[in-house]
Amino acid sequence: MKNPNPDPAKHKEISVWNAENWLYEDFEVGKLARSIRRTISEGESMLFNSIVLDMHPYVADDVFAKEEGVFGKRLIAGAMVFSLGLGLMAHNNIHTFSYGYDKLRFIKPVFVGDTIYTIRTQLEKWPKYPEMGMVKVSYEVFKMPGDLVLYCEHLQTVKYRDPSKFKGQ
Repeated sequence: MKNPNPDPAKHKEISVWNAENWLYEDFEVGKLARSIRRTISEGESMLFNSIVLDMHPYVADDVFAKEEGVFGKRLIAGAMVFSLGLGLMAHNNIHTFSYGYDKLRFIKPVFVGDTIYTIRTQLEKWPKYPEMGMVKVSYEVFKMPGDLVLYCEHLQTVKYRDPSKFKGQ
């Protein structure tokens, strides 16, 4: 078999899969993107719980959840729903830097075996620093068949293509 890409020096010329490369000027207010779907398994849930030391009965004790819990079954930890929901939309843009999250709300419960997906909406942008502007997007995480389970807004700084256009703003 012949190797179609034998020269490692040329590998950097190939674009990175699932990466975005936009700058402040490219950010389009109102643009929407939807992720693929993802089913959350019991094993993943318990691994996440053990990593973050969350052993609350609602997420870690099946007997409690079934016999005493409000929902009759185990929940997925909200922090995991947040992490997975945003991870589904991760863009790996080297020009952006997370500034923080606002308005994080856990709207409905997510259970072991539920399938989620995320919609990102580009909300607004404004000049912020001499070399970077600020952008805000919302993340809506849904579980099938389309129930909103989580909402948050993500603020990110992003490099300007031409910083001279934003001096003094």
